[in-house]
Amino acid sequence: MARKLEYVWLDGYKPEPSLRSKTKVMTEDVTDVAGCPGWSFDGSSTQQAAGSSSDCLLKPVRFIEDPQRDDSALVMCEVLAADGSVHPTNSRGTFEDDPDFWFGFEQEYTLMEGALPLGFPKDGYPGPQGPYYCSVGINNCVGREIVEAHLDTCLAAGLGITGINAEVMKGQWEYQLLGEGKQAADDLWLSRYLLHRVAESFDVTVSLHPKPIKGDWNGSGCHTNFSNTAIREQGGEDMIKGICEKFRGQHASHIALYGSDNDQRLTGLHETQSIDTFSYGVSDRGASIRIPIGTVQAGWKGYLEDRRPASNMDPYKVVGRIITTVNG
Repeated sequence: MARKLEYVWLDGYKPEPSLRSKTKVMTEDVTDVAGCPGWSFDGSSTQQAAGSSSDCLLKPVRFIEDPQRDDSALVMCEVLAADGSVHPTNSRGTFEDDPDFWFGFEQEYTLMEGALPLGFPKDGYPGPQGPYYCSVGINNCVGREIVEAHLDTCLAAGLGITGINAEVMKGQWEYQLLGEGKQAADDLWLSRYLLHRVAESFDVTVSLHPKPIKGDWNGSGCHTNFSNTAIREQGGEDMIKGICEKFRGQHASHIALYGSDNDQRLTGLHETQSIDTFSYGVSDRGASIRIPIGTVQAGWKGYLEDRRPASNMDPYKVVGRIITTVNG
């Protein structure tokens, strides 16, 4: 029986990469990443090579079942140069993994119909935001069937998706995903891939832009919750605040990796801190780093939330930067 493997990778477009994929048909049964052969693609068509030397290599790193197609799996890949070295666009290959770290992503996105969010009238704006967050009913909630289809698809694929909710702007949604180290970032990319593919069936698009609609509307972020064993089990106020101070010293280098056009979102309004300012605080959603009240109540043990990453951020870059900062 034929087995379809959908190889997924990140291209070389800037400022953020796009997802690419192509299907390899295997005659033998493949059940894990070890059984996935390497493959190649035309890098001159993805901003990753010149036409005169166009071959790039795909290195499989993550394997999940594809619930949307029979006898099929999704294979997340790193991109290598023709000589087997890490390709300059391969952000996954630039740092050492540390699976002791847990990452919980809060991926916000906006469903778009043409140039407008789903549910926006063609000749103006809906009512001011307020009633749309976690809403129910057709006056306030749009796109639920798309979001539910994506949730079910991710669950069937075995991804660590932990929840969904309608967000503050009409047509804006969020899902949460939990994982360890690099695998957490693999799974966020795969969940994004599935989101785009689900949206195809409903004739809508997905925007990950951090400010898809200008004006008095919330932007879209990808808040990144993180912890390691020391944060979860040892903790203490000095440790937690010491980690926050490490982040203060690296604020500019973090922001540089946290997504393009993030200045349009990090304005100091709409539950954000200004992009030029670093702050942290207990239960403060206007801070750069929020210390959850549950972490404090548990004896300063638990996790921290980095609220700066934009919705379009590359999770490999964010995971790598957080691991390096905490361990540094």
